[in-house]
Amino acid sequence: MSSETGRTDGPGRRWDVVGVGANSVDYVYRLPDSPRADSPTAKLRISSHTVSCGGQMATALAACAALGLRTTYVGAIGSDDNGRRIERELAGRGIDLAHLVTREGRNQFAVITVDERTGERIVLWDRDERLMLQPADIPATVIAEARLVHVDDVDEEAAIRAAMLARAAGVPATSDLDRVTNRTAELVAAVSIPIFAEHVLPAITGEADHARALTRLRQTHAGMLCVTLGPRGSMMLVEDELFVEPGFAVAAVDTTGAGDVFRAGFIHAFLRGDQPAGILRFANAAAALSCTRSGALNGVPALGEVAAFMAEARALR
Repeated sequence: MSSETGRTDGPGRRWDVVGVGANSVDYVYRLPDSPRADSPTAKLRISSHTVSCGGQMATALAACAALGLRTTYVGAIGSDDNGRRIERELAGRGIDLAHLVTREGRNQFAVITVDERTGERIVLWDRDERLMLQPADIPATVIAEARLVHVDDVDEEAAIRAAMLARAAGVPATSDLDRVTNRTAELVAAVSIPIFAEHVLPAITGEADHARALTRLRQTHAGMLCVTLGPRGSMMLVEDELFVEPGFAVAAVDTTGAGDVFRAGFIHAFLRGDQPAGILRFANAAAALSCTRSGALNGVPALGEVAAFMAEARALR
C-alpha cells in the first residue's frame, strides 16, 4: 500500500532506503571567528582540527541507519586511504555496500571551517573526476527493491537515472537539492519529493518568498514539495496545503551535515506514515540535535535520542 505520507513494505522491498550519491572525508578546522578578508579575522589561529567522514549521501544514509532503517549505498570511492576510510566507516554503521564501486583516483575530500561561536561552516571540496557516478552504475533491480530512493545532486545524470527508475517501479524518491545547474529542473521533475536547500528554491522559481515559490513550483510538480530553512525550521506543500514547522532552539556546535540529517529524519517519518506536520517536526528535531555535535557522520543521532530530544522540548513548552 502507498499513500501521500508513506508506504508499507510490499513484496520484494528488501531495503527501506537506497541512497545514490556522494561521500567525503572532511578535514574540519574550528576557528574562533569567521574569516573575512581585509579585517582583523583575515588571519586566525585554528582552535582545533579533526578528520571525519561525511558527504551528502554518506551522512544521510548513516543517519537513516541510526534511525533504524535498512540502507544500501550506490556510490563510488577512490583507491586512496580516504576511500578505504569511507568504506570502513559506512560498513561499521551497518550500511550495505554491495553496490559500492572503487575507482582509481583521489576520493572526494573537503576542508571545512567552523565558526565555534555559531557552529556555521564553510565547505571547500574536491574530487577526482574519475569517481563521478554514471547512469550505468545504477542497478535497476536494487531500485525496485526499495521502499524509498534518496538522491543528491552531485552527479546529476546518475541521480536523474535513479529517480526515473524509482518512478517506473512505483517507488518514492526524495532529493538533496543544494545547488542550481542546467540539469536542476530535470532532476526536480524526476524525483517525486524534492527537498530544497533554502537558497535553491528562489533561484529556480524567481520567488524570494518560499511559500510563494512552492506554490509556483506546484504548477509543474504534483508531489510533496519541501524546503529547509536552517534554524528557522522547514516548510512543505502537500497538494494545496502549506505546512510550516519552526526549528528547535539549540546551542549549535557544528552545522555540518544538518541538512543531510534533516532528510534522513524526513525519510524515517515519511516511511512510518507520519502526517506532514509530524514529518517536518521529526526532521527538524533530528537536524537540530546533529548541530549540537561535531562532524557530519559523527553527529548523526539515534532514534531514541531524537525521541528523547522531542519529548524534552515538549515538556519545556
